[in-house]
Amino acid sequence: MFSISFGQSSLSEEQRGALHDMWLRCMRRIIVSTTLAGSGHPGGSMSSLHFLLMLYSTLRHNPENPCWPGRDRLLASMGHVSPGVYAVLSEFGYVREEDVCLQFRRAGSPFTGHVECCVPGVEWNTGNLGQGLSAGAGMALGFKLREVPNRVAVLMGDGEQQKGQIAEARRFAVKYELGNLFCVIDRNRLQIGGRTDLVMPQSVRADYHAAGWNVISVEDGNDFEQVFQALRRVHAKEVDRPELPTAMVARTIMGKGVSFMEDNAKYHGSPLSADDAARAFEELGLENPIPELGAKRKNIPVCRDHFHAETIYPSIETGEPRTYSPGMMTDNRSAYGNALEDLARLNNSGAAPKVLGFSCDLEGSVKMQGFHKVSKNAFFESGIQEHHAATMAGAISKEGFVPFFSTFGVFAVCETYNQHRLSDINQTNLKIVSTHVGLDVGEDGQTHQCIDYIGLLQNLYGFSIFMPADPNQTDRIVRYAAARQGNCFVGMGRSKTPVILDEAGNAAFAGNYEFVPGKADRLRKGNRGAIMSYGALLNQAVLARDALLREHGMELSLLNFASIKPLDTDAIIEAARTGLIVTVEDHHVDTGLGVKVATALADAQVPCRLVRLGVRRYGLSGPPADLYRMEGIDAEGIVKAVLEARPAVR
Repeated sequence: MFSISFGQSSLSEEQRGALHDMWLRCMRRIIVSTTLAGSGHPGGSMSSLHFLLMLYSTLRHNPENPCWPGRDRLLASMGHVSPGVYAVLSEFGYVREEDVCLQFRRAGSPFTGHVECCVPGVEWNTGNLGQGLSAGAGMALGFKLREVPNRVAVLMGDGEQQKGQIAEARRFAVKYELGNLFCVIDRNRLQIGGRTDLVMPQSVRADYHAAGWNVISVEDGNDFEQVFQALRRVHAKEVDRPELPTAMVARTIMGKGVSFMEDNAKYHGSPLSADDAARAFEELGLENPIPELGAKRKNIPVCRDHFHAETIYPSIETGEPRTYSPGMMTDNRSAYGNALEDLARLNNSGAAPKVLGFSCDLEGSVKMQGFHKVSKNAFFESGIQEHHAATMAGAISKEGFVPFFSTFGVFAVCETYNQHRLSDINQTNLKIVSTHVGLDVGEDGQTHQCIDYIGLLQNLYGFSIFMPADPNQTDRIVRYAAARQGNCFVGMGRSKTPVILDEAGNAAFAGNYEFVPGKADRLRKGNRGAIMSYGALLNQAVLARDALLREHGMELSLLNFASIKPLDTDAIIEAARTGLIVTVEDHHVDTGLGVKVATALADAQVPCRLVRLGVRRYGLSGPPADLYRMEGIDAEGIVKAVLEARPAVR
């Protein structure tokens, strides 16, 4: 494999010649792949090609073992330069040239329009600009915690610097002294809308300098020697503050190497026609392979050999659950904090912690103080930077850590939905524990009352959604989530909640109780109907069910759906035999449990009267009990709805 040592003072003539030949081959692949696909981003791929080749020539990596633990990480935050990335990966033996040229952007092929991890050598699925630096910071933080020498390089565009999340990532990387992180910015001064200074003026170098980063300017980023010298300075820590991250800002030319493409914004996202490709090959002194390969592309089957990276997930000791006795009044978030503190004591005493906590200026509100006190080196205050924290927490989970990202519902879900979507696509192991969901936020009012968390998160295919009903169930769900691979959301309100009791008067979710995803908890039996609820309103459902039996002689079953996703459809179908199902939730009525129950009944073609109780408008500012009463989702409202749907026994 071609490599260059930073021990040498400059590139040799032989190395310059080899790099030029590599550049020509990669240029060929970029033009062929995008022209045959009829789409793609050749211009940026060509402007960044010199430092892509130089990065892969100097970073530690192993094409024969793409998941080698000792490798450095290279993230292409501007994922649209996939033609350039695939071309260079082919050059270094990760993939076959023919597959890159013939399979690019074909349905089912791993060589997608934006880089994805189904191609060996790609570390992180990107495409939504502005998130790559946060992901890189997460990986760099993981290496720092382990005290290993791995470095993280993030390739970024200059138009991308307009995204606010990058500023969040810059600040975090300086605060936690991520000197093992550096970024290379392709400063070609063009983006899809034209000149970057016209679309949105910015001073890239000044922004990084103001944030505290080391900044290295590369006058010609399309010159191998200049790129090598800049990378050599990064490697040797020849910067003002070596403990801090470094930004290389390299001036380049969009479409470099083909005269009519150079400095032309058109080719940011437009491929060459067959005729223009022929002109480009003539300029480059290359034979034109498109006529031959075009016919071959039409007939060759789609390559479905997708790469799957090894998954790292640590062994987590969950310990003995805490028990909250009948009559105790505490909030679920305190139970979460207690469980998280236990996890820290059990798992974070080694050289590097396993369980990490990420807060966004709400440590006390989300009850992370105990975790912070027990495991100072595993707690990270991210400030009011939820977008960065969400992405970073997802990325670090790919490096063998279990991150808990906690903040209020509107910030943990609504504000950061796209970040979680990218984590889901990247198959991370993120644990979102969100306090303050629903109308239970109360007096803070509608801007802080997150009533759409299920509706949003159910769109993410790989996320589980858990809604504990009381402190006992919270404790057990948090421990379960920590020990199991995959993304999950655990939601809870703000208020104190009573311990839920079984029919015998014992704590329903203590003792031998075990939380099982996809399994509803049957708390009461009955054949006159079924009430289904979860979270903060389960106690109101208990009160309503008992009142219906006591005052109206109606015995209804009561089910707790702490597991919203996966959903216990069997329990729903069984409950339908009673002829009446009433769902009750502190959530938007048209996107929560009620709709999921309706869908399950429709899919199974099971007839049943269904009454959906939930939030039908943005809430007001006031005590949760008053807001519940106004929406008809307190015990009295539930009783009324049941009686209207099925008259009482006389």
